[in-house]
Amino acid sequence: MAKKKTPTKTSTDDFSKYIRWFWMIFAGGVLAIVILFLFASWGFLGEMPDHTRLENPETNLATEIISSDSKTLGKFYFNDNRTPVAYEDLPQNLIDALIATEDVRYYSHSGIDARGTLRALTGRGGGASTISQQLAKQLFTDQVSKNKLERALQKVREWIIAIRLERQYTKEEIISQYFNIYDFGNNGDGIRSAARIYFGKEPSELDLKESAMLVGMLKNSSLYNPRRNPVGTKNRRDVVLAQMAKYEFINEEVRDSLIDTELDLRYTPESHREGLATYFREYLRAFMKDWINDENNRKPDGSKYDLYSDGLKIYTTIDYRMQQYAEDAVAQHMPRLQAEFDHQNTPQRNPTAPFLELKNAEIDKLLKNGMRRGERWRILKNQGKSDKEIEASFYKPIEMTVFKWIDGKVGEVDTIMKPIDSMRYYKSFLRPGMMSMDPQTGHVKVWVGGMDYKHFKYDMVKQGKRQVGSTFKPFVYATAIDQLQVSPCDSFPRTAITIEANKFGNPEPWTTKNSDGNYSGVQTLKDALASSTNTVTARLMNEIGPQPVVEMAKKLGVEQDILPVPAIALGTPDISVYEMVAAYSTFANKGVYNKPVLVTRIEDKNGTVLYQVVPESKDVLSEEVAYVTVNLMEGVTQAGSGQRLRHSWASKVPVYKEIITGYPYEFTNPIAGKTGTTQNQSDGWFMGMVPNLVTGVWVGAEDRAAHFGSITYGQGASMALPIWALYMKSCYADDTLNVSLEEFEKPEELSINVDCDVVDEGDLGADYKKEDEVNVDF
Repeated sequence: MAKKKTPTKTSTDDFSKYIRWFWMIFAGGVLAIVILFLFASWGFLGEMPDHTRLENPETNLATEIISSDSKTLGKFYFNDNRTPVAYEDLPQNLIDALIATEDVRYYSHSGIDARGTLRALTGRGGGASTISQQLAKQLFTDQVSKNKLERALQKVREWIIAIRLERQYTKEEIISQYFNIYDFGNNGDGIRSAARIYFGKEPSELDLKESAMLVGMLKNSSLYNPRRNPVGTKNRRDVVLAQMAKYEFINEEVRDSLIDTELDLRYTPESHREGLATYFREYLRAFMKDWINDENNRKPDGSKYDLYSDGLKIYTTIDYRMQQYAEDAVAQHMPRLQAEFDHQNTPQRNPTAPFLELKNAEIDKLLKNGMRRGERWRILKNQGKSDKEIEASFYKPIEMTVFKWIDGKVGEVDTIMKPIDSMRYYKSFLRPGMMSMDPQTGHVKVWVGGMDYKHFKYDMVKQGKRQVGSTFKPFVYATAIDQLQVSPCDSFPRTAITIEANKFGNPEPWTTKNSDGNYSGVQTLKDALASSTNTVTARLMNEIGPQPVVEMAKKLGVEQDILPVPAIALGTPDISVYEMVAAYSTFANKGVYNKPVLVTRIEDKNGTVLYQVVPESKDVLSEEVAYVTVNLMEGVTQAGSGQRLRHSWASKVPVYKEIITGYPYEFTNPIAGKTGTTQNQSDGWFMGMVPNLVTGVWVGAEDRAAHFGSITYGQGASMALPIWALYMKSCYADDTLNVSLEEFEKPEELSINVDCDVVDEGDLGADYKKEDEVNVDF
């Protein structure tokens, strides 16, 4: 029997086997990829955002402080200075730059760019991440891992999230979210902060090359930081411009013209210690802390709002333009005033500089008391240092940065100095406080608590309370008009008057002196207030008594206790600029007191109103008494210490040229006001009013023992009035503000006569016979 022949394997069989293996591997690979994506979507490869998180991504949003003219004054934040911007507020050139550089097929894919991914996998160059994937990485995945396997798994998560984002949001919403989430460095969290910090603009105002620079930074904002690496950042910007030309968003001519230009940064840091209205913002922080801690102000879930991450919007009454004019006025006047103060307080001219009338032992005691109140003492005490060790540290030189006026601008210098010497150095600086308010609404328009918050943190608008000098006299006059119906035209003798002991509870006899030494003749009340004649004010006090004046001050908004003694007639009480402006506003507002308003409303990040101001007002004076008081104060700028607002003569007096900034002012509109100067010229005040704006200015040093030696420079008309004048000049030059030029409105029924003879303003030369008694005002 013959054997059967065994069939031999053919090449066809071998090929079929390979085909089967290929399809098995391919199917297994596809299945593995499907399982991998399923596992990723189920969260097995790491937490995945659910629908709620996709709809409301968790991002920290800074609280924004908004001015009355809709500009950002500043923000409250810890780490994330982020304020979202809608797609409609992004310029087209910024969007075009993004598409051209990061994802040219953005509008044709659904989250994953297959062509880009294939090109990246085959090593043919180009990035694989779409804008949606980059947003997914920013929002929902951890930092990029250095492990290749972990990075691959992370990429899978990004793909899935990107697809979900595309289903959840429109293309436009994804672009705006991407720009809003990205950290551009230097506290530039999101496109709005970046545009403001690098160019001082809102995103909608960015031009083409600015947009290209910011889009270029998306590759790596740490590497392409325009402050640290301007050359590299410029090169990267030019790459973006080239991409825009390549994909025909711009033409070659535009690209060529822009690559030859510099970055043209306008670096404007956004921090709590820099920018506009820093002192007001710090006051606002305390206001918001109280508001947040109030149990009536809670989130829907019952938790507290977070000032630094919940994206609140605080709408304030501060006018951005007016605030800038006020800070500019301070910066223009204070360096020149300070230069004269320093000139008079060299060690050769004043061995106890910057203090006057103090002995060395008294100065040492003052400085040692200052040590214990300072931040340095508190920090070292918390470190467990003994009092002796801490005090010794004040006498060891250390490196420090100190404040200095440089070319008429706020600046600072690095130096080596003993902390005790730095204390004396800072006590030598004159400081300003200034507030401006609309008397009809109570809206505070300007708040300048000092000249540099970084180095002088004590707010001289509301925290600081200083003797007010003659700016208190209108309270006495208003009380006398209210009770006695006296007229500005009524005359009183200038002779000295003594209020005997025990009258009005005064323990000793009180006799006033006139600063000019003149006690002869008589004066109308209008002239007496204009020239700050102390004896006439004392006579009014003798008629009405101090208690009604104290009650008047309280009704006008003065908060602290005032001892009801006759001496208050000359301005002995310590009162803040805040209170003085509110009080004077009552006169301008026809006798109605409006409590100052600083915040009109607060909204959450979705625009829901959480707080709406309820104005507080009360009737204090009749319209007639208020008008007559204003009429009296108009005399101060017509024939008194405020008359330099109307004339050019002061610019011709050599002693004033260096400190009276901006002469001649030559205001011609009605102005009511009052200067004030305290004992030894420690405090200089000016309160100025027009019908729709009341402004108060104070200037002085931290310690009353640091002051000018003569009234020439130390009076309110020299220290404070120029700031008011410079500020008002700028306000009047800005037609958009509509600051009043009109007269104060006269009541229809006025029984008190105000039509007195006006003092001749022509010949003022006699005022200079005694240089140190020019426009003396106590």
